[in-house]
Amino acid sequence: MQRLRGQPRPPQLKLQIIPRDRHNLSRQQISSAAKKVLYGLHEAGFQAHLVGGSVRDLLLGLQPKDYDVATNATPEEVRNLFRSSRIIGRRFRLVHVMFGRDTVEVATFRAHHLDDTGQGATNATGMIVRDNVYGSIEQDAERRDFTVNALYYNIADFSIHDFAGGVADIERRTLRLIGHPETRYREDPVRMLRAVRFAAKLQFTLDPSCAEPIPQLATLLASVSPHRLFDEVQKLLACGHATQILDMLENLRLLPVLFPSLHANDPSMKLIRATAQSTDDRIAAGKSINPAFFYAALLWQSVQDRQRQLHDHGSPVMPAWQQASQHVLQKQSERTALTKFTGTAIREIWEMQPRLQVPDVRQLDTLLLSPRFRAAFDFLVLREQSGETTGHMGAWWERYQHADPGLQAEMARALVDQKAASAPNRRKRRPRKRKPA
Repeated sequence: MQRLRGQPRPPQLKLQIIPRDRHNLSRQQISSAAKKVLYGLHEAGFQAHLVGGSVRDLLLGLQPKDYDVATNATPEEVRNLFRSSRIIGRRFRLVHVMFGRDTVEVATFRAHHLDDTGQGATNATGMIVRDNVYGSIEQDAERRDFTVNALYYNIADFSIHDFAGGVADIERRTLRLIGHPETRYREDPVRMLRAVRFAAKLQFTLDPSCAEPIPQLATLLASVSPHRLFDEVQKLLACGHATQILDMLENLRLLPVLFPSLHANDPSMKLIRATAQSTDDRIAAGKSINPAFFYAALLWQSVQDRQRQLHDHGSPVMPAWQQASQHVLQKQSERTALTKFTGTAIREIWEMQPRLQVPDVRQLDTLLLSPRFRAAFDFLVLREQSGETTGHMGAWWERYQHADPGLQAEMARALVDQKAASAPNRRKRRPRKRKPA
C-alpha cells in the first residue's frame, strides 16, 4: 500500500450522541425492510445503525430512496443471519438483504485505508483501489465523505450518533467534507461529483473548503473506471437539478473532463441548457427521462462537426452520419462507458435529425410510426427553440402528427412543391434528332 507524501492522518472526530427526545427522526419513518435488518442484527448481538443519506434525508423531512445499514458484523455473519441475502462487490464488500422487492444494503464498519492490514490499498495518486479493512464505528465515521453522511441512527436506543457536526451542517444547509479536502478527493475523485450532486439535490451551499480544490483536481476523474463514471453521470442528470448541476460542473471545470469533446463557448451550449431544463421539468412532473436524450445534446456539436468533415471528403449524407455517430460515441465511451442500449438510442436520435429536417414525403408515415420518433422530434424542437436553423420543421411535424389524413396529404403536397421550387433550375435538353431511315 502506498501513501502520498505529507498526506494527513485520518481526522480526529468528536462524537455527539443526540437522544431520541432531541431529534425528529422516528423509527416509524423507516421502511419495514430496513427495520427488519436493524432488529435482526441487534437481536443477534451485533451493533446496528441506519446510516448516511437515509438518516440525513429523514432529518430533512425527505423520503430516502435507499436505506443503508452499518454494523460490526462481517459480511459472512450478515449473510448467515438473513436467508435472502448475498455478498456483492470486491472494492467494497457489501451484503444485499432482500425482502420481496425491497433491498437493504448492509456494510461492515470500516477502518481508514491507512490501517495496513493487507486488505486496503491506494494507487500512486492516492485513490483507494481496495477497501475491506474492518474497524469500529468511530473509524467508519472517519472515512465517510461528508459530515451530513456521518450520522448513525442506533436502533438500540433510537439515538443519533453524530461524529462530525453533521446535524449542525444540516441546520446550516452546508455541505462540508470530513478531513483534508484534497486528500479525500484523491482517495476517491468521484467525491467531487458527489459534492456537486448533493449540493444541488439538497439545495445546500458547498463549503469553500470543498469547492476550492476541485478545479485543480478535476483531471483525476480520468483515472476512474468509465463504467463507474457513467453511473455517476446518470445520477447527476436524474436528480432533478440538472440545470444547476450543469452550471456547477462548468464553474468547477469538471464538465470537459466528463465530456472531453466539449470546449469553452461550445455552440451547442444553448441546446444543452435547454435539454437540462427540459429534463428537470419532466422529473418535476413525475415523467420518465431517457439519459440518451441528454447525451445526444451534450455530444451534438461533436457529431455534427465529424459528419460535416466526412461529407466534405465525399461520403454521402447518411453514411457520414452513421460513421460520425459511431466515432463520437466510441470516443465518449472511453470516459463514460455507454451501455449498448444508450448508445443505440443516441445514434437513432441523431440519425433521424436529417430525415426529419428534409423528409422524403414517401416516408412521412414511416417516420411518424418509428419508436424513436418522439425522442427525435423533441430533440428537433429543442434545437429549433435554441436558435438552430431547421427550416421550422419542428413546428411542421408538430402540426402534421396531430392533423387528420386530409390535412396530412395537403401538407405533404405542399412539401413537394416547396422542394421543387427551391431546387435549382435545370437546363432543358434539346430532343435528339433521329437519323433518317
